Amino acid sequence: MSEPLLFEISTPGRTAFTLPQLDVPATPLPDGYVRSELPLPEVSELDLVRHFTRLSQLNYCIDTNFYPLGSCTMKYNPKVNEKAASIEGLIQVHPLQPEETLQGSLALMYQLQEALKEIAGFAGVSLQPAAGAHGELTGVLMMRAYHRSRGQAQRRKILIPDSAHGTNPASSAMAGFTVVQLPSDSRGNVDLVALKQACDDTVAGLMLTNPNTLGLFEEHVLEVCETVHACGGLMYGDGANLNALLGIARPGDLGFDVMHFNLHKTFSTPHGGGGPGSGPVGVSERLVPFLPGPIVAREGDRFYLMTPEKSIGRVRSFFGNYGMFVRAYTYIRMHGPEGLRSVAEHAVLNANYLKALISPHFPVAVERTCMHEFVVKGDVPGTDVRALDVAKRLIDYGFHPPTYYFPLIVREALMIEPTETESKRTLDAFARAIATIVEEARTNPALLHEAPHTTPVSRLDEVKAARNPILCYRG
Repeated sequence: MSEPLLFEISTPGRTAFTLPQLDVPATPLPDGYVRSELPLPEVSELDLVRHFTRLSQLNYCIDTNFYPLGSCTMKYNPKVNEKAASIEGLIQVHPLQPEETLQGSLALMYQLQEALKEIAGFAGVSLQPAAGAHGELTGVLMMRAYHRSRGQAQRRKILIPDSAHGTNPASSAMAGFTVVQLPSDSRGNVDLVALKQACDDTVAGLMLTNPNTLGLFEEHVLEVCETVHACGGLMYGDGANLNALLGIARPGDLGFDVMHFNLHKTFSTPHGGGGPGSGPVGVSERLVPFLPGPIVAREGDRFYLMTPEKSIGRVRSFFGNYGMFVRAYTYIRMHGPEGLRSVAEHAVLNANYLKALISPHFPVAVERTCMHEFVVKGDVPGTDVRALDVAKRLIDYGFHPPTYYFPLIVREALMIEPTETESKRTLDAFARAIATIVEEARTNPALLHEAPHTTPVSRLDEVKAARNPILCYRG
């Protein structure tokens, strides 16, 4: 039986709070601001506390269980980050304060810009974008502005591999570009023949995720960059999978001109729940003048805000999601260069270890050494059990499902990313659950079709829920 909602246990006259006596004259509210017909629940404080506590216990989060969500890098968020973000001098500031009163915050932002530049090998960074996809759109808009400034408005095409994140074509289309899809070769790389055929003077650039969504490092990345640059295009790097490269390879050195950073994926700021996110962008020398402003600059011991000469303008109110900057800066400073490299090394080690445990049960999409994640074909041969059924059954074993049915080029895909923060014990338990589920699929497939069995509600009609959402309580 599901937990009753506050509306269902509402009793007229009950309250969960008491306001203090007024110490100023009472003033009636203006007409039209009080909604007497609003059916707010009337409950006691105990009912209210129990209701929200139970809701919080239903939340699945990285603090309670393994979250192998491929391409999303659901790594543990160290509590020291939260402590740093709660420092009074940082949390009590306001973006409209005079610059001279914000020197500490501006110094932190400046040092974060410099750290991201060094980590990824770029000449400039703007912290403004409010999320990864927002940073992606920002990068594409800079590419457009760059070509227009050179009198090359005919460059209207963006090349995108078929293994790309869905935001790549969406960002390109929003910026007014035409998307041209490139196929992958048998080893999961960009097909070089198709790339060379597509490159001409109408190409604005190529958007490439490296490692890609198959969890594979682009083996011909240098040649891909050279080919795109040779036809006058720019290279966009989707930074979603940067966790695999920290301290090992810098996208700027490989030939990328612009890339967004997902602070929540790589630098352990909170992830999900609708924000706040943060998606800074880094650029090569030729795109620095187009960065969205303001960015933080330094003159001696003074930090100040400035907007680059040919800036595409603001993409976010004020300066970005400052609390996320504090958390990411703390994470970077706590680790240092050697620690960040260790993050990537352990992320890759964990992924390859887990791949070795799972591949006897589900075939790997492309059999190569993977980076931070890997993709398997998640249906069970000889049965009618699909990847969706396996994902739902994992919930009964206490694990969040991996990303499923993505990337689209893999049939019945399960995309698994363990991250660097999980122990061997956890990975072994996850692999045992997979083995058990495969055996269940062969002996009792109905068990999987009806999973999950341990949640307040079982299998939902996700298509109906998406098309006909119920967004408010209906008694």
